[in-house]
Amino acid sequence: MRETGILMPVSSLPSHTGVGELGKETEKFIGYLSASGVKIWQILPLNPVGYGNSPYQPYSSCAGDEIYISLEKLWEQKLLKELPVSELAGSTRVQYEQVRTWKETYLREAFQAFIEKGLDQTEEYQTFAAQKWVQEYGLFRAFKKANGGLCWNDWKPEHKNWPEHKTEVAKAVREEADYQIFLQYLFYCQWMEMKNAANANGIRIMGDVPFYVGVDSVDVWAGKKNFLLDTDGRPIFIAGVPPDYFSATGQRWGNPIYDWEYLKKQNYQFWVDRIGYSSRLFDIIRIDHFRAFDTFWKIPASCPTAVEGEWILAPGYEVIDTLLEQIPGVNLVAEDLGDLRPEVLELKEHYHLKGMKVLIFSIDPTGKYAKDIFGDVENMIIYTGTHDNDTLMEWYEGLSVAEKRKVRRFLSREGIRQGSVKERLLTYTLKSRAEYAIIPLADILGMGKEAHLNTPGTVESPNWEWRMPKLEKIESGLKKYRRQFIDR
Repeated sequence: MRETGILMPVSSLPSHTGVGELGKETEKFIGYLSASGVKIWQILPLNPVGYGNSPYQPYSSCAGDEIYISLEKLWEQKLLKELPVSELAGSTRVQYEQVRTWKETYLREAFQAFIEKGLDQTEEYQTFAAQKWVQEYGLFRAFKKANGGLCWNDWKPEHKNWPEHKTEVAKAVREEADYQIFLQYLFYCQWMEMKNAANANGIRIMGDVPFYVGVDSVDVWAGKKNFLLDTDGRPIFIAGVPPDYFSATGQRWGNPIYDWEYLKKQNYQFWVDRIGYSSRLFDIIRIDHFRAFDTFWKIPASCPTAVEGEWILAPGYEVIDTLLEQIPGVNLVAEDLGDLRPEVLELKEHYHLKGMKVLIFSIDPTGKYAKDIFGDVENMIIYTGTHDNDTLMEWYEGLSVAEKRKVRRFLSREGIRQGSVKERLLTYTLKSRAEYAIIPLADILGMGKEAHLNTPGTVESPNWEWRMPKLEKIESGLKKYRRQFIDR
């Protein structure tokens, strides 16, 4: 059965606090998706963002970013004395640092109320807090604060090497760790409440799991042997991709490379734990940069760009076999965009995983006639675009007058002659044979450059900041395509 999905980051949703969160506004958004016949909500990683506010450089593979915690729900639970409303609520950009600073006061107030009410002594909370990853994450964030926010490989030796020696920690560090654990409990409870609401409305959540983890993360700090690091804890090699469509010098991501030989000896437990936990949070898991399961670009850490490097074979079949065996029912899809060697597609097809087609990359207007150079198949996800490229209308407006004319004629040859160019391009996408047609909300609304979410190879503002301050426009935009969504 063919289904329609919407791509919309949680961070971009409306709320009273200047960033999308797991509260009433998001619940209403889920209701709008359901009423419009949408069956899949695809999000970006929810992990705590670090450098450049990128969800692909998080502090943890399992933890959720506390920025998404709904203060309104904490007020309803009587953990806050007043209902907070920020003057950033109407902003069209997420101002991460300002939002974090403003929310932290209320989150710490809620923590004190939680302790005073004895809620930290409940069996439910104690069970959650006892998880290994939760304890490690709490201490990681506490040590990070105690070391002025530095990357863990620049911490004091006793903090840097704590996972190996587990020495006693100072009272202030322990208290901060307990606060961080409390935040993770709030996030988990609110997220599962949101996921259950989506599932009850017939909507599945597609989560996004980056292939790599950030160097400044609890994953690396507490699992140094899983990565190729020097004796000082710094990456010897880093991840990225060579020069391509996006960048003449490639993309130097900076993530540490896995020590696949060591991981194999551990039966790939790091990956089992990571994907296993994600399978509790999401109904479908999109593996970002899936091609690295086949071959990965290995860049010497000393190189300033991604031009120098080499392709290295990865044990993809062994890893995926292990995941499917150890995590029954796990539902994986593959981000397989870019210049790929045939073996990547063979790996994907071996497991019958859905890959991706992006409309603005597949419609070629450069010849005598515009044409779709990427054929449709059923076992696929078609997108108008992703978080890493221009919005649909930004792409169209960037074409020459002649190219625009060829695109319109192409749509007419396909029998799509009614409506605006945006509507005709969406109709073409929704008519695809692909089982899933997923459209970024910005494309549903016909937004241009103002909704551009991320430019690969660049860091910091304005990446990851786009936000919709009001729900009404979202509701009306979705309603317009209800019939087409349902008819898929």
